[in-house]
Amino acid sequence: MRIEQESDGVSASTKHLVFAYYVTGHGFGHATRVTEVVRHLIHAGHDVHVVTGAPDFVFTTEIQSPRLFIRKVLLDCGAVQADALTVDRLASLAKYSETAVKPRAKILAQESEWLNSIKADLVVSDVVPVACRAAADAGIRSVCVTNFSWDFIYAEYVMAAGLNHRSIVWEIAEDYSHCEFLIRLPGYCPMPAFRDIFDVPLVVRRLHKSAKEVRKELGVTDDVKLVILNFGGQPSGLKLKEEFLPPGWLCLVCGASKSDDLPPNFIKLAQDAYTPDIIAASDCMLGKIGYGTVSEALAYKCPFVFVRRDYFNEEPFLRNMLEHSQCGVEMIRRDLLTGHWRPYLERALSLKPSYEGGINGGEVAARILQETALGKNYASDKLSGARRLRDAIVLGYQLQRASGRDITIPEWYTTAEDQLGPTTPGSPVDDGSLALSPDFANFDILHGDVQGLPDTMAFLHSLSELEEKHKRRERKAAASLFNWQEDIFVTRAPGRLDVMGGIADYSGSLVLQMPIKEACHVALQRIHPSKHRLWKHAEARQNDKGGNPTAVLQIVSFGSELSNRGPTFDMDLSDFMEEGKPITYEKAKKYFAQDPSQKWAAYVAGAILVLMTELGVRFEDSISMLVSSAVPEGKGVSSSASVEVASMSAIAAAHGLNISPRELAILCQKVENHIVGAPCGVMDQMASACGEANKLLAMVCQPAEIIGLVDIPSHIRFWGIDSGIRHSVGGADYGSVRIGTFMGMKMIKAKASEELSKSCAANGLNYDEVEQDDLELLKQEASLDYLCNLPPHRFEALYAKSLPESIVGEAFLEQHENHNDPVTIIDQKRTYVVKAPTTHPIYENFRVKTFKALLSSASSTYQLASLGELLYQCHYSYSACGLGSDGTDRLVHLVQELQHSAESKSEGGILYGAKITGGGSGGTVCVIGRNCLKSSEHIFEVQQRYKKATGYMPFLFEGSSPGAGKFGYLKIRRRAAPKKANTGDDHAAVTVENSS
Repeated sequence: MRIEQESDGVSASTKHLVFAYYVTGHGFGHATRVTEVVRHLIHAGHDVHVVTGAPDFVFTTEIQSPRLFIRKVLLDCGAVQADALTVDRLASLAKYSETAVKPRAKILAQESEWLNSIKADLVVSDVVPVACRAAADAGIRSVCVTNFSWDFIYAEYVMAAGLNHRSIVWEIAEDYSHCEFLIRLPGYCPMPAFRDIFDVPLVVRRLHKSAKEVRKELGVTDDVKLVILNFGGQPSGLKLKEEFLPPGWLCLVCGASKSDDLPPNFIKLAQDAYTPDIIAASDCMLGKIGYGTVSEALAYKCPFVFVRRDYFNEEPFLRNMLEHSQCGVEMIRRDLLTGHWRPYLERALSLKPSYEGGINGGEVAARILQETALGKNYASDKLSGARRLRDAIVLGYQLQRASGRDITIPEWYTTAEDQLGPTTPGSPVDDGSLALSPDFANFDILHGDVQGLPDTMAFLHSLSELEEKHKRRERKAAASLFNWQEDIFVTRAPGRLDVMGGIADYSGSLVLQMPIKEACHVALQRIHPSKHRLWKHAEARQNDKGGNPTAVLQIVSFGSELSNRGPTFDMDLSDFMEEGKPITYEKAKKYFAQDPSQKWAAYVAGAILVLMTELGVRFEDSISMLVSSAVPEGKGVSSSASVEVASMSAIAAAHGLNISPRELAILCQKVENHIVGAPCGVMDQMASACGEANKLLAMVCQPAEIIGLVDIPSHIRFWGIDSGIRHSVGGADYGSVRIGTFMGMKMIKAKASEELSKSCAANGLNYDEVEQDDLELLKQEASLDYLCNLPPHRFEALYAKSLPESIVGEAFLEQHENHNDPVTIIDQKRTYVVKAPTTHPIYENFRVKTFKALLSSASSTYQLASLGELLYQCHYSYSACGLGSDGTDRLVHLVQELQHSAESKSEGGILYGAKITGGGSGGTVCVIGRNCLKSSEHIFEVQQRYKKATGYMPFLFEGSSPGAGKFGYLKIRRRAAPKKANTGDDHAAVTVENSS
């Protein structure tokens, strides 16, 4: 329900009311908007007790009244920030646990007693979770006023933390479910933990002075351009310099410390400066997105040059509202720190902000709160907190923007499509209509063959439409990416379904991988710098360096808008060189990590540095790349590997590099291990590069030896069913299990050396033949290169009993110095599970070998049952390592239920087995069954039962497609268009700064 009626204010009540208003401990934005609501409540004659950790002046500057009571208590911590733009996710969770989880019982008792002591009529929260539960315990109604909730923000942090702190999200959502209803502010995130919702206009602080008065007080004449620097503290690495501003500009700096020595064209504002007045008087604002800055920029039509802050999920919704109102320009963090401000400030001046919504949300919210406190019932039928939370889960899945992501962290916490606009298609699978028209794409194919692949035809079709006008930033940027008179190279690399092998790849196991139907496409153009169409900020950066054309890399990533990452990336290719040599991988890793919203570019641009470092390639020409992936992220089907392989394949094709698919896969693994920093094995890249449609790639990962392609028997079929739980090989669980595995191998080698020394000391040089063989085995095991080379019987006979279940990192390092894994680092304070992660790859290698042999055996029910049993064993071994999840366990259990059903037995068996795949901890389950219609029906039944239990309809992976090596590459050129009158803008420089 939307409530926007105008009035002269909140009418005075005949009854004196008492409000307890809880304010979250994150930033000033919440406190400033609370001030506006409280001002109206006090004006109506009520007492308001504000519970906050914010400084008093935030409230008292605007409200001078004996009815305002400020109680300094902090009941949550928000997001812990290392600086103005950097959120520490793990520290945020740890601090919330210390602040609100461990002392929870004490907080509830304390707050319930206090609420009764002040005789509160209504509890209001913005948006402290425990306040709602405390109000319920005290028997007092509660209402929340916000545009986001902390369960939504913390959900992404929990994914990074692994299993640690996962219960926090559920506890917060449960607390919110005790709230009677939500007063929702514009720019809101999905928040279905609240059952009843009322939308109000922007809550904005009123102006005290006119722009003319503010400029007069500052001593600034009308001809000077003003920009207010408003980051709520300064970003790390930002050292303000006079040359950052164009001539005729002056910068007003908020939050500068007293010790800061500013250049003459920067003015330090007082700590308690009233920023709404200053924003309204400025020509533009430069800062980070938050509710306070966005609402005041919109209300007072001040163009906002913003820099993304990492890991704050509120941002895309506010950013969308800014850009919809022509009020936002995105600045790359790198340009902020290096002072390339001019193109962004000039772009901001050209904007015409057009926000037409109301700005009296404080008044409207106060009226609703007053009426609620007086007894009006805004809520629908009252249900229990547990019921409301359960309903919220179902609603959450209806809000999802894409097919599934997480059930342990519910799907409602991701960006909702209906709030950000329609999804930009990645590599859509065509319905067949495109294939009917051979010249649909308006391109001549000079090399290669689309091979009848509908997603490739659809991608070419999307390229042909790029010159049309688009509103979405990524499309606007892509439209100006290529010079259509030059050749473009197109490559394709699929994701993969991990049939067998999984995490045993980094231990040298045999693996069996199937390339899936979904793939990543990359379009690349190599062009002389003098012909390169640069984005405005890239052009300004080049001009600042002297103006001579130099090689620049420009990348557009489709689909990034809905993942809160920057849709574009650009860099001078010379940044990859230092003193005539390529920079180190460690420097490159830091380079891409400095702006998390553009960290995705490491998967793409990292291929260039790896080619420079490993093959000595030098890049003199500029490169433009468009990346469009239909491989879903976070589902454990190698979305990252498909991007890496497609990107490197396109770079190689455009530069005439003859790289075999196997070598290319190994190079791509270096991108992910050393530049991205994810400790994956090589099987993902190998499957994407070397796989073939409808076959299993059999590979021994020592390091990447292909032993053949295994035909899938015609009576057998594999499916992938997504659990909805987001998987990441960069996550905490995967990395800790890998470390535990390498610890175990180090212990085994040490044990073998010890036994070898004992045998030599006991027998001297007198050995019989059997003893000599034993010594040879011990020598091999003492110098083990790959854990999977240790047979299960040797492991059980000599080593299994000596391995600890777990060990603290510090204790391991004291005993063994290191774990000999170049891509992971031991945390000395962390406890690592050792025995299960060490056991898994030894037995998994045996299981995979058995699986491969069974595939070529005679067709029988026994064959299928044995194959399925091997999948089940693998699944439970993952769980023993700590890499299971509720969702994948549920899917495997559903397959078992159907496998043992009466219908399945009457049919002679239908589905036979299932297992978690890839890096585990969520993602996709691989299922094996008969290749028949009944199997498809049972797969659909699994999906339906899963949806009934969780509210989430699993994404189904079925079908296969060729790997990048088999596809090769396309070289295309746009056909000459009929001559028409020149509009003058066909080759104009792009006017979107970072595609804003």
